[in-house]
Amino acid sequence: MIQHVPSLEKLTHELAKLPGIGPKTAQRLAYFVLRSSQEYVDSLRQALQMVKDNIHECPECYSYTEEDELCRFCQDPHRENGVLVVVEDPADISRIESSGVFKGRYHVLHGAISPLDGIAPQDLKIPQLLHKIQSGLEGARPKITEVILALDADLEGDTTVLYLAKALREKGLQVSRIAHGVPIGGDIDYIDHRTLGRALENRVVL
Repeated sequence: MIQHVPSLEKLTHELAKLPGIGPKTAQRLAYFVLRSSQEYVDSLRQALQMVKDNIHECPECYSYTEEDELCRFCQDPHRENGVLVVVEDPADISRIESSGVFKGRYHVLHGAISPLDGIAPQDLKIPQLLHKIQSGLEGARPKITEVILALDADLEGDTTVLYLAKALREKGLQVSRIAHGVPIGGDIDYIDHRTLGRALENRVVL
């Protein structure tokens, strides 16, 4: 690690807090910033500040937006109001949109239920989701008839899916989860057993 250079140590420490960035990568990034021109450093500082100053949560779907109020997806009158996709993170919306298939609405949970990490349903945007659906059933807003759970295929995602499926089915909604399994173009020889098992469970009748 960096020795006796407090400013570099501080920058490396902060960069190491970023997801997926380990100590060595953080150190390389810190040296990159140090060697960069003042113009680049000023531009980076401005970009970071603009993100904090200009971006906020959409009050409807809880994604991030720079619009004055609702995000562009929630403002779009051509999207289908009755179908809602639930995702863990705002970045998941762009991935779903890139498929060009889904034309409904979104709801971002900002995480997944994880008892080991002390994350309970009330710590996420789950109460807001249930309130949104209940308001539709009561006629206060467009009615949602189908909810698609597009959550990660890990322990936390599975736990969240089970919780939401129970709560939503009690309200009489059609609930589904995106399929997980062998990707298009994938070779079975290189597929892990959990993914292959999920693919068999989600098999399609021809």
